[in-house]
Amino acid sequence: MAVVTAVVFGSPVSAQQRMTPELLWKLGRVSDVQVQPGGARLLYTVRRYELAQNRGESQVFELDLATGQHRQLTTVGSNFEARWSPRGDRIAFLSTRDGAPQIHVLALDGGEARRITGVTGGVANLAWSPDGAWFSFTTDVQLDPTVHDLYPDLPMADARIYDDLMVRQWDRWVDGSYSHLFVVPSDGSAEPRDLMAGMRADTPLKPFGGGEQIAWAPDSKSIVYTCKRVESPETSTDSDLFEVRLDAPEHRSLTDGMPGYDTNPSFSADGRHLAWLSMARDGYESDQNRLFVLDRQSGSRRRVDAWDGTIDEFAWLPGDAGFLLGADWRGAHQIFALPLAGGEPRQVTGGRWHFSGLAPAAGGDSVFATRMRMERPAEVVRVALGTDEPQQGVALTDVNGPIYEQLVQPAVEERWFDATDGERIHAWVVKPPDFDPSRRYPMITYCQGGPQSQVGQSFSFRWNFHLMAANGYVVLGVNRRGLPGFGTRWNEAISGDWGGQPMQDILSATDAMFEEPWIDREHTAAVGASFGGYTIYWLMGHDQRDRFCAMIAHCGVFNLESMYLATEELFFPNWDIGGPYWRDPAIQRDYDRFSPHRFVQHWDTPLLVIHGQRDFRVPVEQGLQAFTAAQLQGVPSRFLYFPAESHWVLSPQNGVLWHRVFFDWLDRYCESR
Repeated sequence: MAVVTAVVFGSPVSAQQRMTPELLWKLGRVSDVQVQPGGARLLYTVRRYELAQNRGESQVFELDLATGQHRQLTTVGSNFEARWSPRGDRIAFLSTRDGAPQIHVLALDGGEARRITGVTGGVANLAWSPDGAWFSFTTDVQLDPTVHDLYPDLPMADARIYDDLMVRQWDRWVDGSYSHLFVVPSDGSAEPRDLMAGMRADTPLKPFGGGEQIAWAPDSKSIVYTCKRVESPETSTDSDLFEVRLDAPEHRSLTDGMPGYDTNPSFSADGRHLAWLSMARDGYESDQNRLFVLDRQSGSRRRVDAWDGTIDEFAWLPGDAGFLLGADWRGAHQIFALPLAGGEPRQVTGGRWHFSGLAPAAGGDSVFATRMRMERPAEVVRVALGTDEPQQGVALTDVNGPIYEQLVQPAVEERWFDATDGERIHAWVVKPPDFDPSRRYPMITYCQGGPQSQVGQSFSFRWNFHLMAANGYVVLGVNRRGLPGFGTRWNEAISGDWGGQPMQDILSATDAMFEEPWIDREHTAAVGASFGGYTIYWLMGHDQRDRFCAMIAHCGVFNLESMYLATEELFFPNWDIGGPYWRDPAIQRDYDRFSPHRFVQHWDTPLLVIHGQRDFRVPVEQGLQAFTAAQLQGVPSRFLYFPAESHWVLSPQNGVLWHRVFFDWLDRYCESR
C-alpha cells in the first residue's frame, strides 16, 4: 500500500457520445474531503466500479493545494474514511486489503501502511482523538442470544425469534447485535475497548448514520455520540446525545427534554460549545432540522438559526466565530454562513448546484466541498468566503473530465407553474442533447419519493435525468407540495394529504408542459420510486384525462392497510397517514380515500412494477399486489424483481439491467414515432 504518484482519472470515450447505463457505471464517485491541519493539502476518496466483476473499490487521493498535484495514496483493496492525524504527518483509513475493513496508518514520508486493528467483522466510523493518542471506531457486538444459543442441539435450524416489534429495518433483519463505540490506542499497543459494553443500543443510528454522529471533545478525555434509547424504537424518533469519558463508565445525556432527532454533535475548537442538529417533534422523521448550541460552562442550550429552512449539515468556522450550513434551497443545495450569536443565515453559494461535505480551510477564507448537478457527479471545489455575492466555487478535481469531454449534454431549465390553489410550483425541465424546438419529444413526468425529499441537483446513479434525456425524453421533475427547500409550510403540506394537493401539483405541471409545441402529449410517461411509486399507483386510478401512455413504479406503496402492518419504522405512517386504520373512523376514511388499491378498477395504463426482496420499508408484497391487480384486469404489465436488492439497486449489473428494462418499457409505449 505504498504511495502511487501516477493518477489516471478516467477513460476517454468516443466523440459526441450520449450517456448510457454502462457509461454511468464508469464514472468515478468523489467524496469525503478532508483538510490537512495547517491547510496545505486535501484528502478525498474516489470510488469506481467494474461492471464485468460486478463490484467496486474506493481509493484515497491527496491534493497539494500549492502545486495542484494529485497523488493516489492507496492501491490494495478498497480504502476509505481517510483522516489526517492531528499533526498532519500521517493518515489513518479503513482498508479491506485483509478482508473486513480495519484501521491502517500511513506516514506520508514513505513506507507501507501499518494495520492497527483486527476486529472480527471489521470496523467503521474512524476518527482520531485530538491529541493523536487514540482512535475511535464502531463495530457490531452480539448481545442477544441467537436461536443456536438457545437451542444448541439444533445447529442446522434456520430461524429467528422475536418478542418485540422491531424485527427488521430498511434492508436488514434485526439480529441481536448492536453498533458500539470503541477506542484503541493509535499505536495499536492495546486491545480495543468497548465504551458501551452491555448496552442494547446503537451508535450511530442505523441504517443511515455515520461518523458525523460521533465527536471527540477537544481535550481527548470524552466522546459525545448519538443514540436512541427508547422502549419502542419503531414508533419514536427520540434520539439523544450522550457524553462518555474514557476514564469513567457513566454516560450523561446532554439533550434531555428534547423529544425529536438530536444528531451530529460537533465541538468548538476551544471546547466551550457543543453544536448539534435537533428536530422538535417525536415521531416526525422529516421535521425541520435546527442548529442548537450548548454552552458547556453555563449549561444553557439555545437555537442558533432563525429561518424557515431545514439544515442537513454544518461545520464550525475557524476561530469558533460561527458556522457554515448545508441546506436544500429552491431546487438546489447551497452553503450558508451563520454567526455564533445566531440569526438568519447568509447565502454563500449560488447557481444550479448541490454543495455538500463542508470542510472549512484552516485560514477561514474559504471552504472545500463537493459540488454536483443533476447531469454530472461530484467533484471537489473551493468556495471563497467573505464575498458579498453568492459564489459557485472553483473546481479542484476533474475525475470524470475525460468522459464528459466526449459527451453531448442535456439542457436544464428552471420553471415555475401555477397550482390549482393559486400557489406557484417549482420544477426542473431537462431537454435532450441537441434539442430541436421544431421537433416533438416524448416526456417523462418524474414523481419524487421521500415523501419529503427535494428534486434538486443531486446526481443519481439510477433516477438519472441526464440518462433519460440522452434517450430522447424531455424530463419534468416537479417540486410538488411536501418537499423541502421551499419553506416549512410547503414541506409539511403532504402529511395527511398524500392523494390530495401533491398529486394536483404534479398534474398541473404536466398539463402546463403539454402547452409546449415540442412536447408530444400522446407519448408522456410517469415514473417514480417509494412515495413516487405510490404516486404512480395513485395516478393509475385517478388520471381521468389519460395523460400518460405508460407508468413505472419502483418500490411503491400500493395498499396503505397492509403497508402499515408490514413496514418497520411505524413512526413514519403514524405521522404521515395518521396511525393504525382501526383506531378511529376518520383515520379509516383517510386510508380508504388515499390508498391506491381502492381504485384499481380504473387502471388501464401499461405498468412496469419494480421491487426488491430486501426492501423492508416498503415490503415486496406491495409491488406484487399492484402487479396482480394489473394482470387480473388485463392491463399490460411487467414485474421486475430483484431477490438481493432492497429499497435501492446497488450492484452494477443489476443497475444496468434496471435501466435496460426501464427504457425498454418506455420505448415500447412512449417513443415518438
